[in-house]
Amino acid sequence: MSSPVYIAIDTPDLDRAQQLAGEVRHHVGGLKLGLEFFCANGHHGVLEMAKFGLPIFLDLKLHDIPNTVAKAIQSLHVLEPAILTVHAAGGRAMLEEAKAAAGSGTRVVAVTVLTSLDAGDLRDIGVSREATAQVEHLTDLAREAGLDGIVCSGAEVGIAKKRWPGGYFVVPGVRPAGGRLGDQKRTVTPRQAMDAGASVIVVGRPITQAPNPDQAARAIEATL
Repeated sequence: MSSPVYIAIDTPDLDRAQQLAGEVRHHVGGLKLGLEFFCANGHHGVLEMAKFGLPIFLDLKLHDIPNTVAKAIQSLHVLEPAILTVHAAGGRAMLEEAKAAAGSGTRVVAVTVLTSLDAGDLRDIGVSREATAQVEHLTDLAREAGLDGIVCSGAEVGIAKKRWPGGYFVVPGVRPAGGRLGDQKRTVTPRQAMDAGASVIVVGRPITQAPNPDQAARAIEATL
C-alpha cells in the first residue's frame, strides 16, 4: 500500500522541485504541484515531475464559469493528474462540468474552506457560517454534483466523512506535533488526520524546509 502522504512542492524552481522529489520519492505517495509551480513551469514541468513515477496531484483550484473550467481541464488531459482541484464555491454547474471534462483516471475534488481561513476571514468575505458548517454545506454540494471528494482541514474531515462515507478526502495544512503553523490556521497532525478519515494528507514545509527532507518524510510516514 502506498503512503497517503503527498509532498507539497511549492516552488517555481524546477531543479529544486526535482531535487526534492528525488530525495523523498521512497517515503511519499505522490507529488502535489500547485499554482506557484504550474505558472512557472507549465505542462513541461509537470511531465518532468511525472518521470519520478509518483502520482501527480495538480492543485490548481480552478474557479471560473463552467465552460471555461471544462475547457481548462480538457487541456490538462495529457498530464493525466491523479487528483485535480476545483473550488466548490464555483457552484453546482461548474462542478458538474469539471467532472465531466476530466479524464477517467483523474479524481476531481472540490476545495471547501481553505486551511488559511478562520471564522473571521469567512465573515470578511460574506460567509456567515462557521468553518465547519460551511464545509458540511459544500461537501453536500460536491457529492450531489458527482465529484470524487473534497479538500478540507483535518478539523472537519471526520464530519465530512460521516456525510459522505464513500468520498475521497484530501487534507492539506497538516503539521507534525510541535511544528510551526506558518499561514495555516486549522491544522492537525498527520496521525490525527488519518484517524479522522483522510484519504490523502498533504505536507509541505515540514518536509521541504527540513534540513533533511527524506528523514522528515520518513518520520511522518512512521507515525502512520
